[in-house]
Amino acid sequence: MNSMNDFQMLKDKKVQEIEDILQKYLPEKEGYQEIIMEAMEYSLMAGGKRLRPMLMSETRQLFSGESGAIHDFMAAVEMIHTYSLVHDDLPAMDNDEYRRGKKTTHVVYGEDMAILAGDALLNYAFETAAGAFLKAPEESQAIGRALGVLAGKAGIYGMIGGQVIDVKETGRRVEKEVLDTIYELKTSALIEASMMIGAILGGASEEQTKAVEKIAKNIGIAFQIQDDILDVTSTDKILGKPVHSDEKNEKTTYVTLFGVETAKKIVEEKSREAIGLLRGLPGENPYLEQLLLQLIHRDR
Repeated sequence: MNSMNDFQMLKDKKVQEIEDILQKYLPEKEGYQEIIMEAMEYSLMAGGKRLRPMLMSETRQLFSGESGAIHDFMAAVEMIHTYSLVHDDLPAMDNDEYRRGKKTTHVVYGEDMAILAGDALLNYAFETAAGAFLKAPEESQAIGRALGVLAGKAGIYGMIGGQVIDVKETGRRVEKEVLDTIYELKTSALIEASMMIGAILGGASEEQTKAVEKIAKNIGIAFQIQDDILDVTSTDKILGKPVHSDEKNEKTTYVTLFGVETAKKIVEEKSREAIGLLRGLPGENPYLEQLLLQLIHRDR
């Protein structure tokens, strides 16, 4: 990248390409149940960083293999991420009315349809990923491994497990060990899935995939700690969602445990370790390195 402006232009282009991919994978709005397709589209196409599919695509480029299945998995991981946000925003969870500057799904479609839209996105994600077997049968072994990673990192030993602990512990102070587990599962697991699947579909070895998993774990934890910091230092307008929501929901965060300055230092340590590991992988992708640094030092 010659400048930050060049990087941002390239990033905007890549985000638009991902938006186009997502649009192609959305189900047709038809049948007596068409409202659920509308709610799915509203939720999925409400904007956002498109971080996970981008990380998947960029990680694949570190390795030599091409893949006819990458778009299927890019769409699938964003559907899973979106469903988790739809459910996260529900009154029974965080009770947020805005996300990314837009009304949340339950505000627009009602709680019942928001629950069903989340369910539908999760199920449709696996329908979409499984479709890769027909599209790229020569990659069936890699696709099978990728599906296993996606299912595991999204489930009870991954994102859902982290959400369970988070909900269970809300309203009381938790120890750092518990908080780390929440962050590793709730936030980091899906980032790990994204980068690991990119590596798998790119032809990475088991050892290389494990290195990618470690990079992604550091990035995911740093990303979540930065989220904690922004919740107390940013504004509703900049962030696109209500600030001080952690305080409102009585959640323990790195900021409540250690303060803003120490939290910032931990973000820096995690990011340095991740970039060091990234530079040890076989390929080079300057854009990916800059993307990771921007994500964990972001202001929104």
